[in-house]
This record gives sequence, C-alpha cells and structure tokens, in this order.
Amino acid sequence: MSTTMTTKPDFQTVIQERHSVRQYDPSVKIPREEMEAILKDATLAPSSSNLQPWRFLVIDDEDLLKKLHPIANNQEHVLQASAVIAVLGDLKWYEKGEKIYSMSEEAGYMTEEVKQRFIHTAENMYANLDPSIKESIVDVDAGLISMQLMLSARARGYDTVPMGGYNKDRFVEEFRIPSHYRSVMLIAIGKAAAPGRPTVRLPLEDVAFWNEI
Repeated sequence: MSTTMTTKPDFQTVIQERHSVRQYDPSVKIPREEMEAILKDATLAPSSSNLQPWRFLVIDDEDLLKKLHPIANNQEHVLQASAVIAVLGDLKWYEKGEKIYSMSEEAGYMTEEVKQRFIHTAENMYANLDPSIKESIVDVDAGLISMQLMLSARARGYDTVPMGGYNKDRFVEEFRIPSHYRSVMLIAIGKAAAPGRPTVRLPLEDVAFWNEI
C-alpha cells in the first residue's frame, strides 16, 4: 500500500509529535516522489560554508533491508519500515565547492570575486584539514540534516527512528560504500503501527545557562 501525505501541520505540532517509532506498518510504502520531497526539505539544512557534505543511500528494496537487518543488530523496524536511509558524510565534500558556488553566482547570490574566494578556501583550507577535523565537520552537518529530515517526515505524516547502533564497518563493506564516505547514522522511516514511547526532558535550568556555565 502506498500513501501520500499533503497536510502539513504547524511547526510546534511537528516538533511535539515527533517521537522515535520502532513499530511500523509494513504495508505502507512511501512513494518515490514523496521520499524525494522529504530529502529535498532536509537539504535546506545549514552546513559549513554551505558545502553540503551529506549524502543519502535510500534502502527500500526488501532483499536489501533483509541484508541490513543483522548489520543493524536485528532491530525489527528495519524490516517493517518503508525504507531505511543511510546518512553518509562525504570526506571530500569540498570538491563540490566550485559547483555549489558557481550555482550561487548564477542565481545572483554572490559575485564572481566572492565565488573565487570561497572556491579557494574550499580547495585549500578544507582539503588540508586533519582527518579527525574533517570527520567532525561532516558529522555535525550530517546531524543537522538528519534532524531536518525527521521533522520533514513527521510534517508529512510519517515517522522515523535514528539508529547509531549498527555495525558501521560491516555496513560499509556489504553495501559497498565508497571509502571517502563516512557512515554517520541510519534512519528508519515509515508509518507507525504503534506510537513511539513517551519520553521526558530535563528541565531547562539543567541544560541552559546564561552568560556563564
């Protein structure tokens, strides 16, 4: 069964209704057009120098989900969900700089001079960073886009659960992920068969501080 959600609730409703859902209706298949719309929403997330290091591998083939199941510690929602999205970080993300900044110039968002300055920074500063710093940059940006993806899904009536508990080395090997892609997380997406478990949050005074900590 496929379904398309068109009603978009207000932002407060979206963030309050988003929960990590671990039971999905396996009969629901998200149409490709709808999935692409969710991913497109997600790509509006911010990134360092707007270099957009995120990459997605959308896994919706039944046999591939079965292959993923043991890699993801046999979590049942991997088999039930409409798809599992692997969020990857491109450790050579700066190589897209010329394309991105040329698009910005063509759109009238920056001058040729500014474009060349940004390209120089991308090709020199980012390219020569320590590998651990590169990993940190792509991890942060992948986290930003992952949250935006989950909120977009909820706004369209779908549910998600992010997964960090999987064998990343085995995933990279068995799904033939290129060596310059870093596996950051998996996100199961579909239609809930049961609501996510209610959770609590620490009071604001435990997590927010003003001017000193």
